[in-house]
Amino acid sequence: MRAVVCKQLRGPAALVVEEQPDLKADRGQVVIEVRAAGVNFPDVLITQGKYQYRPEPPFTPGGEIAGVVKEVGEAVDSVKVGDRVIAIFPWGGYAEQVVTDARGVTRIPDGVDFDVAAAFLQAYGTSYYALVDRAGLREGETLAVLGASGGVGLAAIEIGKLLGARVIACASNSDKLAVCREHGADELVDYAREDLKERLKALTRGEGVDVVYDPVGGAHSEQALRATAWCGRHLVVGFAAGEIPKIPLNLVLLKSCQIMGVFWGVHTIREHARHLENVAQLCSWLAQRKLRPHVSHSYPLERARDALTAVMERRAIGKLVLVPR
Repeated sequence: MRAVVCKQLRGPAALVVEEQPDLKADRGQVVIEVRAAGVNFPDVLITQGKYQYRPEPPFTPGGEIAGVVKEVGEAVDSVKVGDRVIAIFPWGGYAEQVVTDARGVTRIPDGVDFDVAAAFLQAYGTSYYALVDRAGLREGETLAVLGASGGVGLAAIEIGKLLGARVIACASNSDKLAVCREHGADELVDYAREDLKERLKALTRGEGVDVVYDPVGGAHSEQALRATAWCGRHLVVGFAAGEIPKIPLNLVLLKSCQIMGVFWGVHTIREHARHLENVAQLCSWLAQRKLRPHVSHSYPLERARDALTAVMERRAIGKLVLVPR
């Protein structure tokens, strides 16, 4: 089989494609033939040695895939050979085959294509966990989504609307904001041209937003925090801008608000039963077409570095996927 290999922690430029032996399933594992692999910002960080998981090179990046079960190991009865599935793991997905614990495997709802399925679980799982389990977003509240045109951003817009929130999408140009509108955003803020804090306050008549969904970090985080409402919640999802902000804690005191961490990957392990409940709800919505993952481009394995570079430079809209065949 072919696999993308990171041989040095120098980011996407260090990736190569190599032939490797076919995989075998041990007890409790499954081998999956990969039909599409989602490309996510943590994949960029892991190739730079900057993510929470830090495998030693050489390794294959990629944390989510969609494909067909090729082989099941002993004591596996949750899936069978031939099942169409999605799977998540820390790394290993940019390949023609993966082997993984069967507990991290979920059947794809009928009628959902592999590329859409590969773009689904990590983005929507993160956003659902953030908005429901961490922030407790309620009907009638206002949600501001930073980096709203990315994979997790569009997922947050859609889930926010399903929960009954008024959603303000914040992104860096009109093309990105147009996609946000297509996915249900009520209001738009171009923070490349507008003052984020003042615009959010104006859109809420000075009250501020109830929840900020922040996968961006950098200078926008403090501006958004200053625009939160009394008892608001600021969700720290990631730092796509490349800068981890230093927040003046007096803002938290003055607004009686909360800054809440969102580490979905560890949640799936430490709170696995709850994670499975969340996945069941998300798959139900996906099957009903209430969620619409946006895949803007697909790449062959040989262009994995191009896909990761597009994500790293924040040029991607929605999700990108790698297609091994």
